[in-house]
Amino acid sequence: MNADHLENAARRDFLRKSALGGGGLVLGFYLNVADSAAKKVAKPSTISETGAFKPNAFIHIAPNGTVTLISKQPEIGQGIKTSLPMVIAEELEVNWKDVVIVQGDLDPVYGSQNAGGSRSTPTNYEEFHRLGATARTMLIQAAAETWNVPVSELIAHDSAVHHQSTGRKLGYGELVEKASALPVPDPGAVKLKDSKNYKLLGTRIGGVDNPGIVTGKPLFGIDVQLPGMLYAVYEKSPVFGGKVVSANLDKIKSLPGVRNAFIIQGGSDLKGLLPGVAIVADSTWAAFSARKQLEVVWDEGQGASQSWSGFAAKANELSTQPGTDILRNDGDAKTALAAAEKTVEAAYSYPFISHASIEPQNCTAWYKDGAIEIWAPTQNPEAGQKVVTATLGIPKDKVTLHITRSGGGFGRRLIPDYIIEAAAIAQHLTVPVKLTWTREDDLRHDQYRAGGFHFLRGGLDDKGKLVAWHNHFVTFANKVVKDSKPKLELGSGANLSGDEFPGRWVENCLLEQTPLECNIPMGPWRAPRSNVLAWVFHSFIDELAHAAGRDPLEFRLEILGDKGFIPGTGEQGIPYDVNRMKHVLQHVAEQAEWGKKTLPRGQGQGIAFHFSHRGYIAQVAEVTVSRDGKLKVDRVVVSTDIGAQIVNLSGAENQVQGSVVDGLGALTFQELNIEKGRIVQSNFGDYPMLRIADAPTRVDVHFLKTDNPVTGLGEPALPPLAPAVCNAIFAATGKRVRQLPLLRTDLSWS
Repeated sequence: MNADHLENAARRDFLRKSALGGGGLVLGFYLNVADSAAKKVAKPSTISETGAFKPNAFIHIAPNGTVTLISKQPEIGQGIKTSLPMVIAEELEVNWKDVVIVQGDLDPVYGSQNAGGSRSTPTNYEEFHRLGATARTMLIQAAAETWNVPVSELIAHDSAVHHQSTGRKLGYGELVEKASALPVPDPGAVKLKDSKNYKLLGTRIGGVDNPGIVTGKPLFGIDVQLPGMLYAVYEKSPVFGGKVVSANLDKIKSLPGVRNAFIIQGGSDLKGLLPGVAIVADSTWAAFSARKQLEVVWDEGQGASQSWSGFAAKANELSTQPGTDILRNDGDAKTALAAAEKTVEAAYSYPFISHASIEPQNCTAWYKDGAIEIWAPTQNPEAGQKVVTATLGIPKDKVTLHITRSGGGFGRRLIPDYIIEAAAIAQHLTVPVKLTWTREDDLRHDQYRAGGFHFLRGGLDDKGKLVAWHNHFVTFANKVVKDSKPKLELGSGANLSGDEFPGRWVENCLLEQTPLECNIPMGPWRAPRSNVLAWVFHSFIDELAHAAGRDPLEFRLEILGDKGFIPGTGEQGIPYDVNRMKHVLQHVAEQAEWGKKTLPRGQGQGIAFHFSHRGYIAQVAEVTVSRDGKLKVDRVVVSTDIGAQIVNLSGAENQVQGSVVDGLGALTFQELNIEKGRIVQSNFGDYPMLRIADAPTRVDVHFLKTDNPVTGLGEPALPPLAPAVCNAIFAATGKRVRQLPLLRTDLSWS
């Protein structure tokens, strides 16, 4: 076992031994298993053989002054492994060069370890401040007792406690023993720093893994190596949920390097263990090579009759009928539309797309003595543990899960299908096994962003004011069995909330939804639901503004109105701060010089905004479209309101710029076709991703600090990009984009 693996695999041992080995100060949450880390910071136990705090900890200070901080959330490229420890370090008054960050494994002591929904920062921010401040308070108290001086005469900074009047100082390492023996102060009584005194938060800090990434260190799940490890691939039906009838296992077992090949029966849960054939070999190459000779007879089931063209035809048919579900019905939309001075109708559609993370799905598992140990690049380790217990019958306390860094996630790694596949294969072996998906597996067995169809009508009065809105959303759903009864369950991101803008703003508003059954697995894709709804609604609002002869910015501000704070409605209602949205909208217009430029034909500006994942974001896109229809996004201006504090300025800018690029790639190129129940595309050759030449020439990012709670940023900056670009395309060419991706629309003009 090499040193890199020891560093990666022994995190759990570190967490145990760092507190039990003596000579260290460990401070952490002491939580009920069901509690979130956001709910409380409770007193850690000081009872142990050495007098150190218990190992369910986030802070460990060694006698040599090294401060080790535990990062509990999975790192998927969103920078949380750097930014959350920065919060603790700020309050702890520690020099960042003295800090070592260790990725925590799955452990109930940490509370929720899910990385999704841009919740990691808002869930932990306040309590991580208190955690760092509590440790700082205890270190100052320890110094006061050492010098026999009042606490009021001491300050902490630069990893040490200083006595200002005498110039004396004690490094944190020197205070470990005395601080460990002190009672833990009540978290509510601990004084937090004033934000104007922050030295670390709001500055630019490079990702803690950056040196390892650029030098090729084994940080990712796909890098895991264990002694005696074997390598596996797993072949599933090209039609989702198909079952294995037979396979040429004897031939596969006879191939060079192959150790075993067997059928796994699996089940029908599209997010769980599906039927397939496992091949286990001495190397990944041997497993991949053997797979090319695998011949499987499949029972493809009813899904084999499904196609995108069939879905589209059915959606058009359903659009003329009343919706299955009424999500909002304010006023009388149909009467208001009939009486409107002007009406606009449009149909918008978008395809299924893949997450296409650079690191394909993979997982390493080792089953022995009725227990299993797992190494996985996961966004949702709790779900991985749960599915292993439920599917394989391994008790929860016998499932150890190590969280590795992920090479991109975007919501894909919230679904643990690849984890349960590796675990099921490992049950057949006595040695560890690494399952690796190919790029083809990744595209053809993803948990896809759902496609959808929107049929819209809007009504304007004689002053060009929006007075009526009707949307019939035909969406996708899977048939599942709940409480022994079959039902249609909407796909992740395939649902429409009655609160979606402009649902609470238009006096006459009818929102309908009709599910369309499919056999396609669906999962959250960056900014679920918002990533497509923003494009549909803010593109159609632009259509209405131009039909009314109104400036698109003015038209949007009029819709927002002066309602201030709008409460949510219904079971999943989300409050909306109108003033915050108007602020970012007016700010982005000012920064982009909206309406102040005279642009030639073929160039245009487009504006859009959206509220999602607690973030208020507005964007202006500036584009050039050549006569033959080639698009270039010249500049994107982004104004964001995500609360009172930017934690890591470098990380925050990275997330916004990445959202713009990610959103533009999905808008421009990405689509999956479905024929005979299977995905047609197979690799980046027929599923193109955005290239450097297609990226925006410039992205200007502006953060507006407001007196609001800190929120996340991994997702809310993506949704406004698509409508801003499409609205700019219309301004440049007079052509509306109502079908995604852009390559489906001829943008040429004369």
